[in-house]
Amino acid sequence: MSPTARETIRQALAEDLGPGDITSECFIPAGHRSTARLIAKEPATLAGTAAALEVFRQVDPALEITLENNDGDQITPGSLILTASGSTRALLSAERTALNFLQRLSGIATLTRHFVGAVDGSKALILDTRKTTPGLREFERLAVRAGGGTNHRFGLFDRVLAKDNHLAITGDASGLQRAIDQAKKRAPRILIEIEADTLDQVRLLCGLRDIDLILLDNMSNDQLRAAVQIRGDREIRLEASGGVNLDTVAAIAATGIDQISVGALTHSARAIDLSLEIA
Repeated sequence: MSPTARETIRQALAEDLGPGDITSECFIPAGHRSTARLIAKEPATLAGTAAALEVFRQVDPALEITLENNDGDQITPGSLILTASGSTRALLSAERTALNFLQRLSGIATLTRHFVGAVDGSKALILDTRKTTPGLREFERLAVRAGGGTNHRFGLFDRVLAKDNHLAITGDASGLQRAIDQAKKRAPRILIEIEADTLDQVRLLCGLRDIDLILLDNMSNDQLRAAVQIRGDREIRLEASGGVNLDTVAAIAATGIDQISVGALTHSARAIDLSLEIA
């Protein structure tokens, strides 16, 4: 876990605890000890275990924690995710923040697993996007991988992705090639991806140098199949984006494109029902 991720957890705990857990301090004797069991209440793909462990450690490093399932595991109602023993006050103070990470991230992993299963048998990869919860991108990308998905670029710094607003200013093919050449000069190993809204744009992009991927935005399945034909044997990957859901993703994958980016993985995943029980 990166220092940035640990700091995010510290801030999440500070948000919840403030100057102290007044309820536990008033109702629980200072030396009281308990064992907590974190249990699944519904079927899911688990994710967020590292974040949960870090929450417990930051609240009280003396807590004894045993992880019973790992990220990527399929859990069912009643599955034991972890046990934690030690100060009852610490367990109660950590409970909500640990659950928030686990429930949110397991929801992302579970939804991703559904999308990956829907395209099984095709060559298409399921990718996430930058439509993440501010401050939680590192965690949410890990959850996508736990669900069998693939990460797209992390941010604006690790891939060139020119979309319609960039292209409207760049101008014609010669201006676009100059911009691509500038990007390759600045970062020779960086991937170059350009958006196309029409098949004419796909033809234009296939004739330019140093393009690694073409983003096919909101194209119909017939257009996607035509784009695959236009690409031919060129070493350019084709990515479908827009209008992707569990009802449409299998047909999109069947067109022969290489990858499908799905914003819903991170912006629309439902939290999974989990519970922490103390004895």
